[in-house]
Amino acid sequence: MKKGCLIYYFLSDSLFVFINQMRNKYKVPVFIILLSVFFISCKRNDNKELLFWSSNNAQEITFTRQMAARWNEKYPDKLIRVQPIPEGQSSEEIILAAVVGKTTPDIYANMWQGNVEMYAKAKVLIPLDTLKGFLSFIKNRCSDKVIREITSSDGHIYQVPWKVNPIMTLYNKRCFDSLDMDSLPVTYSKYLEAGKQVQQDSDDDGYVDRWIGYTTVKVIWYQRLFNFYPLYLAASDGAPLIKNNKAAFNNKHAIGVFRFLQELYNRNYFSRQRMSASQDPFMMERVVTLFTGPWQVRYLEKFKPEHMEYGFYQMLVPDDHVGTAYTYGDPKNVVIFNTCKDPQTAWEFISTLIDMDGDLALLKMSGQFPRRKNLANDPFFAGFFKDNPQLHPFARQVDYIVGVDNHELIVEVFDIISQEYESCVLYNKKTPEQAVGDAADAVNILLKSN
Repeated sequence: MKKGCLIYYFLSDSLFVFINQMRNKYKVPVFIILLSVFFISCKRNDNKELLFWSSNNAQEITFTRQMAARWNEKYPDKLIRVQPIPEGQSSEEIILAAVVGKTTPDIYANMWQGNVEMYAKAKVLIPLDTLKGFLSFIKNRCSDKVIREITSSDGHIYQVPWKVNPIMTLYNKRCFDSLDMDSLPVTYSKYLEAGKQVQQDSDDDGYVDRWIGYTTVKVIWYQRLFNFYPLYLAASDGAPLIKNNKAAFNNKHAIGVFRFLQELYNRNYFSRQRMSASQDPFMMERVVTLFTGPWQVRYLEKFKPEHMEYGFYQMLVPDDHVGTAYTYGDPKNVVIFNTCKDPQTAWEFISTLIDMDGDLALLKMSGQFPRRKNLANDPFFAGFFKDNPQLHPFARQVDYIVGVDNHELIVEVFDIISQEYESCVLYNKKTPEQAVGDAADAVNILLKSN
């Protein structure tokens, strides 16, 4: 029986620990994981070519296939085969099944940064800093801060910083022009004042049909990446949630974010309703702002009403905040699995994806941003941003983004925060101080027991 077959893994206790960890993170039933292992194991890549899994994003598939075709023409003895990640309930489920079945691709180019440490500790990733040319390339492309962020607890680097989508504040220009405000509401107090004006303007009949903003009320850990977390980063100048294996967020910044959002809901400036995806609330002008990323630009340009004008500005900050606001960058990175037949060639191909030409092609084809220092001011990209001015605010923001803490339990940490977010922000059952304190206590218990 082949080593990749299912029965072989029933003998491995450590593998079951890994399965249970992933099951708890993503709520994937064990039998689904094992079935996925069986089917993926039947599709092993035993050819000499290197297998590259991309995301299922159509533009990204086109980009990676074009880059692979260019490489294959130049290096016919080192072929790269591009394949979108197989269909499944989630990419995390598919990657887990491939890891368990040892049928991982040689290269995977859509790894959420928060998962890397867990896979690194499971010893299934290649330490990239051991490959020739990696460190010099990355140091030239990325800032020291980014390199520190992606460095694992063992001192190695297991991920290539690739693409980001900074979260910013989308706003309806026409709606703001109708308000009595002399500037965009960047601070908490100004935003609350804008919320008051929007509500007064919309409830003459006693019915609120327009809100200053909307963010999802679903209590799922990853939804906090698009409301609480970017606001926390903006308030704290990009501070971590975990430091020295302890909760580091029981501070005025997290408490202030909880209080600000709680007040928005208590005053009915944000709707607690789950708004239908089929009736876009921003497009219908039922909400004036959204916390969102650059993917919104193509959507708006395709579907917005002719009269609508929009723009983007930084995440909201406390009234006493000084300096540029950080935000969450939603990073997706590239990894090489330890099943790779030729890690050095894999890295050399990856380096062509993230060189200057590759980064410009990514921007043009997908509208996603390379995690590259000084992107907004680099003359090489100036023509693109001149032709796409709506995206230029995101380019300026790229130097002020954060991923997530490089910790294998970061998903559980966000899950704990999300539960307290629901209790405090959405339903007003706790004060911000109580909720943040309870979240920090629970996180400390989690980290201590790990």
